[in-house]
Amino acid sequence: MAQPAPSSFILPPSSFFQTMAVLPIVKYGDPVLRDATRPVTEIDVPLQKLIDDMVDTMYAAPGVGLAANQVGVSKRLAVIDLSVGKRPGGLHVFVNPEMLEAEGEITEEEGCLSIPDFVEVVTRPERVKVRYTDRNGEQREIRGEGLMARALCHEIDHLNGTLFVDHLRGFKKERIMKKIQKLVKSGMWG
Repeated sequence: MAQPAPSSFILPPSSFFQTMAVLPIVKYGDPVLRDATRPVTEIDVPLQKLIDDMVDTMYAAPGVGLAANQVGVSKRLAVIDLSVGKRPGGLHVFVNPEMLEAEGEITEEEGCLSIPDFVEVVTRPERVKVRYTDRNGEQREIRGEGLMARALCHEIDHLNGTLFVDHLRGFKKERIMKKIQKLVKSGMWG
């Protein structure tokens, strides 16, 4: 049984009770994934809420990155955490990210939260440099190597309306597309 609240107990403002939400992730075939996103023009309370909800959604999936259009919002915004929430300070928020440099090549398996249960080998730059605004409105640059470079490329591709399957050719791409078409027909996609 809970203890009764003391008579001097004061309720915090209603914003104290605001909780983050796990948003539905948009799947391949939704047009929002194919359109280039719009730049963020203001870092305000609704954007902060969207960022928090995107982080919750990414961790719940679980995934290492999520772009705003993957939750149906056409904003140039992405979140990445290679530790999936396990390492303090591992979360990165990218507002209006812009690729400045890309060098080298690395070919590894890649998947996507908007194309669940499909993984394929994709070649990406091994090292990248990205300019972005953080959630506090500060201009920053980040250099990414390995998995961070791959995640940055993947999420910026999303913001430009490109999906990882667009980097595939021939049989690999056809196989995934046919499987998705079967899932759509059977009502198990979307």
